[in-house]
Amino acid sequence: MGHCCFLLRVFGFRFRLNHCTSFCLSNIRVLFRVLDDKVEMHRVASSGSNGGSVRARKEKKLTYVLNDANDAKHCAGVNCLDVLESSASSDQSFLFTGSRDGTLKRWAFDEDAPFCSATFESHVDWVNDAALVGDSTLVSCSSDTTVKTWDSLSDGVCTRTLRQHSDYVTCLAVAANNSNVVASGGLGGEVFIWDIEAALSPVTKANDSTEDSSSNGANGLGNSQPVASLRNVGSSNNISVQSSPSRGYAPTVAKGHKESVYALAMNDTGTTLVSGGTEKVLRVWDPRTGSKSMKLRGHTDNVRVLLLDSTGRFCLSGSSDSMIRLWDLGQQRCVHTYAVHTDSVWALACTPSFNHVYSGGRDQSLYLTDLGTRDSVLLCTKEHPIQQLALQDDSIWVATTDSSVEKWPAEVQSPQKVFQRGGSFLAGNLSFNRARVSLEGLNPPPAYKEPSITIPGSHPIVQHEILNNKRQILTKDAGDSVKLWNITKGVVIEDFGKISFEEKKEELFEMVSIPSWFTVDTRLGCLSVHLETPQCFSAEMYSADLKVSGRPEDDKINLARETLKGLMGHWLAKKKHKPKPQPSTSGDILSVKDTKKNLTASKSEDSSAANDPVYPPFEFPSVCPPSIITEGSQGGPWRKKITEFTGTEDDKDFPLWCLDAVLNNRLPPRENTKLSFFLHPCEGSNVQVVTLGKLSAPRILRVHKVTNYVVEKMVLDSPLDSLAIDGASVSGGTQPLFAGNGLLPSGSKPWQKLRPSIEILCNNQVLAPEMSLATVRTYIWKKPEDLILNYRVAIAR
Repeated sequence: MGHCCFLLRVFGFRFRLNHCTSFCLSNIRVLFRVLDDKVEMHRVASSGSNGGSVRARKEKKLTYVLNDANDAKHCAGVNCLDVLESSASSDQSFLFTGSRDGTLKRWAFDEDAPFCSATFESHVDWVNDAALVGDSTLVSCSSDTTVKTWDSLSDGVCTRTLRQHSDYVTCLAVAANNSNVVASGGLGGEVFIWDIEAALSPVTKANDSTEDSSSNGANGLGNSQPVASLRNVGSSNNISVQSSPSRGYAPTVAKGHKESVYALAMNDTGTTLVSGGTEKVLRVWDPRTGSKSMKLRGHTDNVRVLLLDSTGRFCLSGSSDSMIRLWDLGQQRCVHTYAVHTDSVWALACTPSFNHVYSGGRDQSLYLTDLGTRDSVLLCTKEHPIQQLALQDDSIWVATTDSSVEKWPAEVQSPQKVFQRGGSFLAGNLSFNRARVSLEGLNPPPAYKEPSITIPGSHPIVQHEILNNKRQILTKDAGDSVKLWNITKGVVIEDFGKISFEEKKEELFEMVSIPSWFTVDTRLGCLSVHLETPQCFSAEMYSADLKVSGRPEDDKINLARETLKGLMGHWLAKKKHKPKPQPSTSGDILSVKDTKKNLTASKSEDSSAANDPVYPPFEFPSVCPPSIITEGSQGGPWRKKITEFTGTEDDKDFPLWCLDAVLNNRLPPRENTKLSFFLHPCEGSNVQVVTLGKLSAPRILRVHKVTNYVVEKMVLDSPLDSLAIDGASVSGGTQPLFAGNGLLPSGSKPWQKLRPSIEILCNNQVLAPEMSLATVRTYIWKKPEDLILNYRVAIAR
């Protein structure tokens, strides 16, 4: 039989599978193991970034993220944490956490009771790693492809955004005794070494058209420094140090990885850097030059976590092959292997002496292992995979895929005390030995049953359903709590508690048809509502149906425009009180191609934005306000709470179509706003024929308006074909539909006879007066052909 093979490419990996009489099953196992790990990072691309995709996007998207009642908690898994110990400048220690909800939080402790003292919000996607450098600088990296620096002791000030990576940034490494050196790695196979002091220095821009750091989506949005420019880095083995004085600071590049980087580690002085990832090897670098000094092989699967001792000689690695390995970099070899876990090892933390290691991972277990004697003990078990560990005093902080964080006893100063409690076992050399012990049920009980401190998080949303009214969303979180949200107000209407999601969804069903004008995802653990032009402007409702008073009966409200007004209301209010720009610059308020139209932007802002209030159905809360994620005409994506706008933000930080809708009430051309139909008397009815031909009316027109049309056609002496009210228009031979309120226009003669009582039917079903034409077509007609309505004198019941 011929030997044939085929290539399978999944999530950026290439796999060669053999089809022959001796089919290699190990290839399949490797495939699923890699996919298992890769899926932890692979998700829908963030709304503010194309995630490294080369596909051009014509228009920027605007996303708003809704927060529940308690914004002082993470609402998604915690990917990373670090501890800032008390010092001479501050007698208080802090815990920093980074989450899949896109935020970082600083936790302080009042008599051991933790509370959130600050939220750092600027990333637009998962925060994957965070580390403290120097006295007060916090560095974070994210799936939004950026590295950010923060003043850790502030109220959440982002001091710099570094946009060098082309894909998700997964890991960081810092030098404990060199506050200037930080390394970052990501799925693009890139490793950058940053000089933080140089990166934080102000940059003189050459020109705004080429300098990506001209705006951080928000220099006007709270970031005091510009961003580093974006450069694509190849995967060749050549070493280069990027520098371009005209474009500001650029980091040192360590080239050599051909696949994703998941782990980095650096020694205290910043003279040795180790990296690992999906290539299953460890690469050792000199971070001062970016030169590679060695490559170490031994792991049989992805390298997920790395640790270096203070000198940079010994390195610990954890892998998806479930093994922990100890490497002697001086001898360039693996000196010990530890089979402790039964699944992927994702987190490691070492005692200061580098004699004992704490480890956790996918098997939800936290172990302490003596690197010399190979004794290992199970400290505790969790309900979720362990993501990262951080030591503090004699305890260890544990971050998992859950939104809560726990602190457990660890005896960091005297690890032998844990082994003296009993229950230890000898770590083997081969992973299958440990797995066999687990399968045979020989695992010892954990040393500790309960954590000493728990920082609870909010349950992430795991299921959602957009209701037919296109303003409400039913959600279910990981705690099985079912809630009903109103997305045009950003609030929870009702918390139903732990009930059946499906039953409540059926109970809330409404027979209404409104165009889909937004999309939703829950990748951040909460509701992220996405608006894209022109689709978002497709839905309208009558003011009366939204209970907006003081408006004409036939007044229509565009849901997206009013929602945008509600979201940007705080910004508009602050902006209105800004000093007015000089007339010569008024044309810069809205930068679009058609400059002639936009010379009147400032006037439009004064007349429209100032005098057009936000209606109650679109007022967002100020207690737990939503955050906006978007990208303007320059710079990168940004995220900020709507109540934190100062009015000093540049108009160019917002999508142009949003400003056009809110400031100028200009909406893009919309399709399918009208619906064509025929109106005939019921078969056998003796009611006179009022019209022939096709009629046209807005899709939201109510059936009772059709009834009025029939009545007026029947009782008036002269036809009303010349009247086209409520937006109905004539197209070709289509007759306009009179959609008045049943009263004669001014100048018409009074009623001469009684108004008949008319019923409108479709498919022999009497239609409710409040039903819209779109609803009739969707739920009653259910055919691709033009809608056919019938009328008759109401049958007495």
